[in-house]
Amino acid sequence: MGTYKTLEEAQEAFKNDRFATGSGMHLDAMEENGCTCSMTITDQHRNAYGGVMGGAIFTLADLALAVTANQIHLPSVAQQVSITYLNAPKGEQLFAKARAIKSGKTTTVINVDVTDDTGRWVAQFVGTAFKL
Repeated sequence: MGTYKTLEEAQEAFKNDRFATGSGMHLDAMEENGCTCSMTITDQHRNAYGGVMGGAIFTLADLALAVTANQIHLPSVAQQVSITYLNAPKGEQLFAKARAIKSGKTTTVINVDVTDDTGRWVAQFVGTAFKL
């Protein structure tokens, strides 16, 4: 069993992640080794050219990393991350589906796939979380 016994318990813990929650991001589902987070795209997420800011996409993926890492080991912090932007979102919502691919003694490696509500691939995020 992970750190959080229920989805509601994890949502309560991450409501204090104010940058993500203040940007409209939500924890929707949680598993032993992963989670799904989402956000509805608003004007606040757009850049000067009308596209979704890379930072908004990154923050959504980073929230999914944080939830997954801390579900596996509390506390954990991001140690290294990378993101590859694949396509501009075409839909109205973004989803970040995270899954741990390795949990070692001191680190956890997590893949996060970001898609939109049309099924379009938006980004691939890979992060390493350090277990404190």
